[in-house]
Amino acid sequence: MPELPEVETVRRHPKVTPALEVVGATVGDVTRRGKYLLARLDGDRELVVHLGMTGSLRVRPPEDQPDPYARAWWALDRAGGEVLEYRDVRRFGRLAVAEAGVYAGTLAVQGPDALDPALGPDDLWRALRASRRAVKTQLLSQRPLAGVGNIYADEALWRAGIYPARRTVTRRQAESLLAEVRAVLTESLAYRGTTLRDYRTVEGEPGDNQTRLDCYGRAGLPCRRCGSLLRRTVLDARSTTWCPACQRR
Repeated sequence: MPELPEVETVRRHPKVTPALEVVGATVGDVTRRGKYLLARLDGDRELVVHLGMTGSLRVRPPEDQPDPYARAWWALDRAGGEVLEYRDVRRFGRLAVAEAGVYAGTLAVQGPDALDPALGPDDLWRALRASRRAVKTQLLSQRPLAGVGNIYADEALWRAGIYPARRTVTRRQAESLLAEVRAVLTESLAYRGTTLRDYRTVEGEPGDNQTRLDCYGRAGLPCRRCGSLLRRTVLDARSTTWCPACQRR
């Protein structure tokens, strides 16, 4: 599933200076909250886009054929006849028009964005202490902070040396975890996100960060920090990779 770096990469690259049309509305700008893209429309409304498991946005040149998995598309109001195309093979993504700032579902209850500078270590520590669930499960819930999914949770927890199933963290661990979450997200952004299967940039290109992953998907391979073999388990229905030496229980 596209996570914060992939969604932010999509947000950065459309460069919607000319407006695109959404049922006659005009787009002002495109922002992001966690894994959600928010396109500000006139009339104090927003187009809310969640890419789901296999969703992607692409600017399609007029000479290209429409994608057979395109679920929605908007004509760009500029010379050239380009189309902004929303593609979703498995149909897990969501599109909605909402009153600006009035949301439902996960978007309404999620925590602050993981890259929001106003979020501090004490904020994350208090949020994690409010639940007895595994720390990785809490990260995936989007409640303590928003934008982290399975890939970057494994990466950040490995970097911070925190066992994913741990149910309590110290303030120092929360500080380290927040720093590592931000580091892995920022680094992935520099490489245009992680493509394991479906994710593509607006130009239709894969990201490059998949070659730089230290933990996620590397079960059975040596830990790049200590040399121990990484292990894999299923934690609350999510595949989880960790190092038994670096991330002690």
